[in-house]
Amino acid sequence: MNPRLTSIAGPLKGTSYPLAVEETTIGRESGNQLCIGDSSVSRRHCVVKREADLFRIKDLESLNGTFINDVPVKERELADGDRVRIGHHLFLFLTGETEAPVVSSQVLLEESNLLTGATVQVRIKDALYLMARDLSALMKISMKINSIRGLEQLERELLELILEVVPAEQGAILLVDGGEEFSSVFGWDREAGPSRPVRVSRTISQKVMRERMAILSNDVQASEAFDITESLIASQSRSVMCVPLVLLEKVLGVIYFCASSVTARFDEDHLKLLTAIANIAAVALENARHVEWLEDENRRLQADIELEHNMIGESRKMQSVYQFISKVAPTDATVLINGESGTGKEMVARAIHLNSRRAEKAFVAINCAALTETLLESEMFGHEKGAFTGALALKKGKLEVADAGTLFLDEVGEMAQSLQTKLLRVLQEREFERVGGTRTIKVDMRLIAATNRDLEDAVRQGVFRQDLYYRLNVVSIKMPPLRERPEDIPLLASYFAAKFSRKCKPHAMGISTAARSLLMHYDWPGNVRELENAIERAAVLGSCDVILPEDLPEAVLETEAPENVGVTKYHEAITEAKKQLILKAVEQAKGNYTEAAKLLGVHPNYLHRLISDMNLRSALKK
Repeated sequence: MNPRLTSIAGPLKGTSYPLAVEETTIGRESGNQLCIGDSSVSRRHCVVKREADLFRIKDLESLNGTFINDVPVKERELADGDRVRIGHHLFLFLTGETEAPVVSSQVLLEESNLLTGATVQVRIKDALYLMARDLSALMKISMKINSIRGLEQLERELLELILEVVPAEQGAILLVDGGEEFSSVFGWDREAGPSRPVRVSRTISQKVMRERMAILSNDVQASEAFDITESLIASQSRSVMCVPLVLLEKVLGVIYFCASSVTARFDEDHLKLLTAIANIAAVALENARHVEWLEDENRRLQADIELEHNMIGESRKMQSVYQFISKVAPTDATVLINGESGTGKEMVARAIHLNSRRAEKAFVAINCAALTETLLESEMFGHEKGAFTGALALKKGKLEVADAGTLFLDEVGEMAQSLQTKLLRVLQEREFERVGGTRTIKVDMRLIAATNRDLEDAVRQGVFRQDLYYRLNVVSIKMPPLRERPEDIPLLASYFAAKFSRKCKPHAMGISTAARSLLMHYDWPGNVRELENAIERAAVLGSCDVILPEDLPEAVLETEAPENVGVTKYHEAITEAKKQLILKAVEQAKGNYTEAAKLLGVHPNYLHRLISDMNLRSALKK
């Protein structure tokens, strides 16, 4: 058994971390067994506990939450193959000797410029004339990359093929998504492959992207800026060559090569060849990235479909709901779901259907409160051609569509009494006629009904048929309102934040301590639906990657938080205050970072470091 967490997305991609001790703490602080230096990760984010051959992961009240297979969890037993998301990092939990995915060298982005007077710069359109040797290499690369679909495999093949014709020791491909921050990096060392870090100058890379001009320098060691970076001094790089990846006037990223040997020098022919390769590779890389995005989107949509029918919550009351579903789903019993609006009654109905023998057949839902009596009758039972004015063709009703499947009647308490009588016959005889028809239609379907009304009281008042109530109330469950299970609010909020940040933000959103406290102490009269709307509003209107109190609706802000809120989260409160000061200063300086630094009384370099550490670049670009 070889238990480990293997990074499959994020800056640590390709790295494996063994889980050999009883407790493996994960977080940003250096004292953790697995230290991840990323602002999206809390100081003490989560812990993996080992008991014999069983592993459990527990979230330590982290800011951005801990996700297992895209579901936020407080504590969960891990199974082989589970996807664990911690901040912006995605890991696979593996216990066997499963082969790891293709990995690259770790790419270290440095801020140093490295450029000197002995620098050659070539524009893309100038790299037109190549030697016969170069044309042969270009043809080989072109033929090779056209047969590769996976992005990582394509990047690896490109770097290995280029290293055959360019005297570099290391190479990297860095891709962006619209801005200047790299969203994907892949590095390769000529001798060590992925096991040796590749050091890349961020300044050179961004300059190449910004100016769309290829750059070559054989005198890196003479650069004054080089002395300020110990890691670059240790790398002993002497020569650097970097070209942009451009497709249809859109900059995709750069290809970067470096060498430390005195004899390994780049010339202008190398630069022109690399520029020509970049022109061809840009198309293949964009296509591979698009295919990868489509595959990820497909997996995400499949996960969303599953999540829509698998409720989120670990409270005792939700555990009772799960047990109820597991018991009634295998049967064909009629189910009545009671509960306030927004508690997830339809979600329970879908879960019952998906765990029943009818799961492969249709699940058909009708909202009885959304239609008039005439329209609801036509919608349920269908109608014959000419049954009434406007009935130009035969229409099958939902009862027919649900044959062999499940029919879900939402807000059944709003159904008119004339339709109650017809529905009662369907439940008793399993047959009906279309509106305007005489032919009896047999139907085999399971009925699940839901209501937010007290049907017993409606029976006493004479507005709901008693015999129909007894037919519906074979087995029933009452969905708990959100205010009765507040311990589930952080999990739901984290799930909705992740869901809407995919649509509105470049990174996964977290929820500040103060905002989380307000969410916990609000009554949520609209239940889960109201919470979802509140988080969506915060994701759309929020100015940064963390949901703050001011991003929440007024009704939530009016909630009185407990007096000790924030006392145990001192560092988080200080960080949030710093973020707000920086955002306001940059806004007052109209985007001028030097002026903003003066307003704050700090050095511009320190301000840039704060912006990077606090992940504020996306917020400042708006």
